[in-house]
Amino acid sequence: MIQRTSVKRRPVDRTLLTILALLLMGGVLTLFSATYYKALDHGDALLEVKRQLIGIGLGAVLMTITSRIPYAFWRDPRVVVAGLGVSFALLILVLIPGIGVHLNGSRRWIYIAGMSFQPSEVAKIASVLYLASTLSFRLKQVEKLWKGIVPLLIVPAVMFLLILEQPNLSTAGSIMIVAVLMMLLAGARWSHLTLMGVAGLCVGSVYAWIEPYRRERLLSFRDPFAQMSDEGYQLAQSLIAIGSGGLFGRGLGQGRQKFSFLPYPESDFIFAIVGEDFGLFGCVVVILMFIAFAFAGMRIAVSCPDRYGCLLAAGLTAMITVQAALNIAVVIGAMPTTGLPLPFFSAGGTSVSLLMASVGIILSVSRTSAL
Repeated sequence: MIQRTSVKRRPVDRTLLTILALLLMGGVLTLFSATYYKALDHGDALLEVKRQLIGIGLGAVLMTITSRIPYAFWRDPRVVVAGLGVSFALLILVLIPGIGVHLNGSRRWIYIAGMSFQPSEVAKIASVLYLASTLSFRLKQVEKLWKGIVPLLIVPAVMFLLILEQPNLSTAGSIMIVAVLMMLLAGARWSHLTLMGVAGLCVGSVYAWIEPYRRERLLSFRDPFAQMSDEGYQLAQSLIAIGSGGLFGRGLGQGRQKFSFLPYPESDFIFAIVGEDFGLFGCVVVILMFIAFAFAGMRIAVSCPDRYGCLLAAGLTAMITVQAALNIAVVIGAMPTTGLPLPFFSAGGTSVSLLMASVGIILSVSRTSAL
């Protein structure tokens, strides 16, 4: 007798929710430590924390909505095309002077109704939705290089080039890394993906080398203390912060590097604040939480009864954890310095809202189980 596979709806995965809650709480505590000193200049030590909590509140609403929407909704071609259209429009708009906000040599932000956000955050999600939908329809083609992988990479590659113009190599690179990982899960050959990886690494290296300031940044991470007065300053201060934390840290709010020594302690280098305040122990705990998040998300993916849901959950999980891995690698000096925030920790209400909405989609996949 042939047994039929039945599919039923169930409550969302509580393990992933618990890990998310722990990451958010750790992020708020660390953000308070990183910002209260400068926030006092505005008369409110909790200013940045309050802004983050507003973003988390909005994210909770979005996550609740996306967790209740059947994940098959995101497979609709109209939804996928709309997401790509909005993403490309925003990525083009941010490059236009007067619309995109120019800050620290980059044009990555758009201000709407007093709120800023990075269009690249929307593009990352849209890329995952596109790849999950397309790969689930073209399973056989993914085993071929020129008729499968290359055509599928056109959309992520265009996003890569537009984000590269901001310039934002780390975010652009993360989109391509996630795309390659999703193709690997879909059955692409290792040899083909290795070739794509080598080609991408060559493009990134050339891009980093052709501009003097990017070349200096690329080389400075080898010995940042030798270039303390230039490109190595930020990384050197980050390493000082992490080193001074020792095993268990100085204590919440007791770190010193945020006192105008470490640039951007509230965003790109907030992991250094974790190291200084909570020490090696705190750093390991945060890393383990992201690893647990990755395992929980991938467990949801592999237990999904259909390939689309599997690719969707895996892609969104990879999007978040790859970004976390790249950020931490930069802060500890394992990679050249780039501007990539730490998910759920770095300041940015819009960013955390979109990340939580993405987690909601993963939770929607977890509602369906094969029995």
